[in-house]
Amino acid sequence: MDGTTRYSIGELSRRTGVPVRTIRFYSDEGLVPPADRTHAGHRRYAPAALRRLELIRSLRELGISLATIRRVLSHELPMAQVAGAQADAVDVQIRALRLRRSVLRAAAARGTGPEETTLMHRLTQLSAAERRRIADDFLDATFGTGRDPDAAAMVRTALPDLPEDPSAEQVAAWTEIAGLLDDADFRERMRRSAGHQASGRPLPVEALAGDEVTRQVHDALAGARDAELDPCGAEGAALAGALVRRLAAACGRAPDAAFRAGLTEQLAVVCDPDVERYWRLVWAVNGWAVLPRLVPVHSWFLRALRGTDRDLSADGPGAAGDGPGDA
Repeated sequence: MDGTTRYSIGELSRRTGVPVRTIRFYSDEGLVPPADRTHAGHRRYAPAALRRLELIRSLRELGISLATIRRVLSHELPMAQVAGAQADAVDVQIRALRLRRSVLRAAAARGTGPEETTLMHRLTQLSAAERRRIADDFLDATFGTGRDPDAAAMVRTALPDLPEDPSAEQVAAWTEIAGLLDDADFRERMRRSAGHQASGRPLPVEALAGDEVTRQVHDALAGARDAELDPCGAEGAALAGALVRRLAAACGRAPDAAFRAGLTEQLAVVCDPDVERYWRLVWAVNGWAVLPRLVPVHSWFLRALRGTDRDLSADGPGAAGDGPGDA
């Protein structure tokens, strides 16, 4: 092929697969200038135009803008620099696509409506700094300046942090957490619960029962919680009954309705199902193993006391002799 070889715009299109209209646009922009024109004014291109057009098409398929391609072709920018910048941009696009996929899968799995799906999408689009601001606002509103610093520190060390490539479950958990953080009533309940946890103070009934009995009760509750024993089932009710009787005996009280009511009231002050739910959502978002110490063992006990109409002072499975520490 010599230097006199010329292609018409139609032949250039057939050889490259680039539409005639696009080649004409590139020519008008000076990216693929014609070598000359026929007497009738039709554009004719040298073989170099074929290679140049294939290069432009490849770079466009890689997502590089025409303005940047112009600078590459004119040697204003090195191709390596452009490729590196474009790779970084593609990484951002991939993350965005993965987030979309996770939102859609979460919406499909949960059967959410348009509004909740939109909310999930909006929350996942927040930057890490914006998500941190939401968490900081929650801490400031919950604990204030200098109020209960130990509780604030405990909550801060386990703030949720959505990963770069979250699963559908993590997206759903983060959405639920965001709703809790914005709830004024939840903030008050978190302050109360976290304050009790951080203080390490026993409940009044535990202080009266003594350290040994309290330890035995806590061990039994932790075992029931970790074994995922249903607090409202027959076995859970039996264990709760045994623990009520053990505490009552240590306090010199009868395990009657009045004692159970007082115990339930004390547990309700420091336990909250939404707070426990929050901690479990945090584990899911952060991808952590279960951290039982962050969930008060009293939560299981409270649900057991509230979830059964059985007379927990009655004899039956788990009655005196079956409680913790009787082995």
